[in-house]
Amino acid sequence: MHAIRIDRSKRLCDEPGCGHNRYHPDIPPAIEIGEGEEIALETRDALDGQITPASTVEDFASLDVGAVHALTGPVFVKGAQPGDLLEIEFTDIIPQTTAFSAIMPGLGFLRDTMTEPFLVHWDLRDGWATSAQIPGVRIPGAPFMGISAVAPSAEAMAAWTAREQRVIDAGGMALPPDPAGAVPAGPCGLTGLRTLPPRENGGNFDVKQLTKGAKLFLPVFVPGALFSTGDGHFAQGDGEVCVTAVEMGATAVVRFKVHKGAAAARKFQAPVFSRTTYFTEPRFAAPERFLGVMGMPINAAGEIEAENLTLACRNAVLNMMELLQERGFTRQQAYVICSVAVDLRISNVVDVPNYVVSALLPEAIFDGA
Repeated sequence: MHAIRIDRSKRLCDEPGCGHNRYHPDIPPAIEIGEGEEIALETRDALDGQITPASTVEDFASLDVGAVHALTGPVFVKGAQPGDLLEIEFTDIIPQTTAFSAIMPGLGFLRDTMTEPFLVHWDLRDGWATSAQIPGVRIPGAPFMGISAVAPSAEAMAAWTAREQRVIDAGGMALPPDPAGAVPAGPCGLTGLRTLPPRENGGNFDVKQLTKGAKLFLPVFVPGALFSTGDGHFAQGDGEVCVTAVEMGATAVVRFKVHKGAAAARKFQAPVFSRTTYFTEPRFAAPERFLGVMGMPINAAGEIEAENLTLACRNAVLNMMELLQERGFTRQQAYVICSVAVDLRISNVVDVPNYVVSALLPEAIFDGA
């Protein structure tokens, strides 16, 4: 089997030939393989190993935020050309033995109210994640890669940089190109796209159904596609609301297939994914026992913000956090539990003016902990 091996005791900047943390078409491939060949890609965690089992919240201040996310690759896939569709089959995802979750001030869905830092260290064993920081809870494992992407073309990179700058100019939150912490450094670091948002080329979409057995389909923008992956998650709730899941280093084993001209023939460029098996055990994918709470677009003053799906989602999370606090968890613990185990579901977007988002908590996370 082909492989990109890494030394997780080192930072990505110390092994720049095996990975990168920006998207740029000129980043050279680390390896070249053909269709149908498997490759094992060893990956670092999202923070490039800066959080260790000995870390505390005091270490947040010294984090090199420019080093997020450490991706392994790129992989040059023979025969892939712009306009093709690259099929990535995840044949295995192998977790490391430790992981973390964190509330980091300034990040996350509730970043305006959840401003106190909090760090959870997870022990990954026998298919479960447990932590002394959230006693009485164990999270079932369903490992997947939070980031999988191909390289953008120069034209796409320029267009996407410009549209994200327009978000910033309008007062929104986006991260412009920044060479600080970039791997590789130089021109690719100076103008390369940041890895936080997902885009048409894939990226940080955090789709938890992409476990072993899933297939991901990405449009190809450059010769060879230049595929990379990273940001392994042992488990996550749909939403990943606190900005972290159960974050781990992992080994992703993948196989590629090229569908000639398929991307160019489509009327959209969004990533597509499929599977023929349950993405996790059915009792966790569709839990028999769960607690659900609804959120609607009603603000703190009791007024309706009509058809505001974001506000409905926010209220669903806040309401679930209140229910968890009634069970004895702190506000910070409740927020992390929502991020790693609670699934957000759009229940309706037609019953105007009050759309409904539901938050579902599987009761199994409290069994046997």
